[in-house]
Amino acid sequence: MTTSTDKARQVVRSAFAWRKPHHWIAYGLGSGLSPWAPGTAGTLVGVILYLLVQPLPLGWYLAVLIGGFSIGVWACGKTASELHEPDPGAIVWDEVVGYLVAMTAVPADWPWALGGFALFRALDIWKPWPIRVLDERVGGGLGIMADDLAAGALAWAVLQGAALGLA
Repeated sequence: MTTSTDKARQVVRSAFAWRKPHHWIAYGLGSGLSPWAPGTAGTLVGVILYLLVQPLPLGWYLAVLIGGFSIGVWACGKTASELHEPDPGAIVWDEVVGYLVAMTAVPADWPWALGGFALFRALDIWKPWPIRVLDERVGGGLGIMADDLAAGALAWAVLQGAALGLA
């Protein structure tokens, strides 16, 4: 028996055009095509990217973050428009960037990376205020990116508080 969710996933997979750079970005290098928990798969891509950029000086890290956000607004908006959906679940670049926000200037150690992952995913799924407001009221590529930016910022605040408490 094919469910409506299965049909939606088939449409998204068939809509992925490997020759379009904005699809690669929006789909989180293909991780958004995962049949199970695409947002979590996208966040795992964020963890890999974090491990690559974490050693950079803070200014360069922030430049990567701002660049990733800016490119994401374009790529996610364009891809969502092509799919005729406001925020398809397969678009996961917002999770990648949201995780990078959460991990900004956090101590570079595995427990922090795992804690940031769990905290960011929980906030992204739960969507407490103001994340839910952004998710509901801001549209287009900016809307796709904004709620995860807020989830990342809230996770960042909690992680920074924890880091200060342990110092």
